[in-house]
Amino acid sequence: MKGVCFLLTLAVLALATSIATASDPSPLQDFCVAAEDFFFSGLNTPRDTNNPVGSNVTQLNADKIPGFNTLGISLARIDYAPYGQNPPHIHPRGSEILVVVKGTLYVGFVSSNQDGNRLFTKVLKEGDVFVFPIGMIHFQFNPDHTPAVAFAGLSSQNAGVITIANTVFGSNPAINPDILSRAFQVDKNVINYLQKQFWYDNN
Repeated sequence: MKGVCFLLTLAVLALATSIATASDPSPLQDFCVAAEDFFFSGLNTPRDTNNPVGSNVTQLNADKIPGFNTLGISLARIDYAPYGQNPPHIHPRGSEILVVVKGTLYVGFVSSNQDGNRLFTKVLKEGDVFVFPIGMIHFQFNPDHTPAVAFAGLSSQNAGVITIANTVFGSNPAINPDILSRAFQVDKNVINYLQKQFWYDNN
């Protein structure tokens, strides 16, 4: 009798566990109440690229379109001036797929230390697509004398962005120059110079 009770208890626990784990692992909620929460207008309008890096990123994430909340997606338009760039950066919470809709872009990402920091690059023309894996340092550069435009989809409602130069040399308060001097193996005067620069945020 004890054996039957044990088996029955085990069967009930197994059934309860299978029911409990049969749900969607994503954080779900009912959608927002207003149609405007799912809408944005004007992504066809070119953005101002007259800045130190020569690009302008228009991010559409859950902060701009509340309807993105819990969907795990977001979108960006990137405008590039002639010879402009989207400087090396990472997205800590999402991968990115980029499609060029105007002009030419030289793009690439660097793999992790464990993979030998390999550089993967490609020259993209209109209609070409490139994928940047989550957390990898990547960049885009317009090598032409005419403007370029790309759209990027990201696998997060708010993928975040960390621009490498801004973060390392423009932190507030500043990272101790002795640390950076040793890390980059350059004279401390070089670090002091870099920390005094204005690091522009194109996002």
